[in-house]
Amino acid sequence: MLFRPRLLFIALCGAPAAAIAQHAGATPASRTVPPEAQQYAFLIGQWDLSVKVPPVGLGQRIHGVPKLAGTWKAWPAFDGFGIEDELRITDVAGNPIGLGTTLRIYDRAIRQWSLATLDVYTARLSTSTAEWKDGMMSQSAHGTDREGKAYVSRSRFYDIKPGGFRFQQDRSYDDGKTWTEGTLAIEAKRVTTSAPR
Repeated sequence: MLFRPRLLFIALCGAPAAAIAQHAGATPASRTVPPEAQQYAFLIGQWDLSVKVPPVGLGQRIHGVPKLAGTWKAWPAFDGFGIEDELRITDVAGNPIGLGTTLRIYDRAIRQWSLATLDVYTARLSTSTAEWKDGMMSQSAHGTDREGKAYVSRSRFYDIKPGGFRFQQDRSYDDGKTWTEGTLAIEAKRVTTSAPR
């Protein structure tokens, strides 16, 4: 009876060594964090948000869009190679409207950021890339809206200062030929330089 548990234990302990041995000829990735991995550091902390979206439907065009608020929290992740963040959008009464979690990691091979975002309320996972240029972080992605229509988005963090930043997302439903600007606009004000998980 003791033989099988011991065999299982040896097999489990030996698996990582076997995996390493299989890749012995490959060049290991550098474990040194590149300076570019700090490009999203401005996002680390906790932020209060003022959120604007365009009117949807005749009712909102006549009566106006409800005021939206939210929080954005971010933490260092992946041994310094990236960050993890949570964007939560609510109405002014605190009722949930949107919740997204994003993993951001700098990819030295392509000299860009790779992002994976989970829209919690729709259970949709999307990927995108981002690049720091001229004091702004620009992101591009493909996605599907709540009606199931495919779109391309371009987003940018700009006007980045220690106490705040702005974010804008635009969408195209014709593969970038025409754009609807400001499908999401956020003004963020810092609450703290670190955030609880």
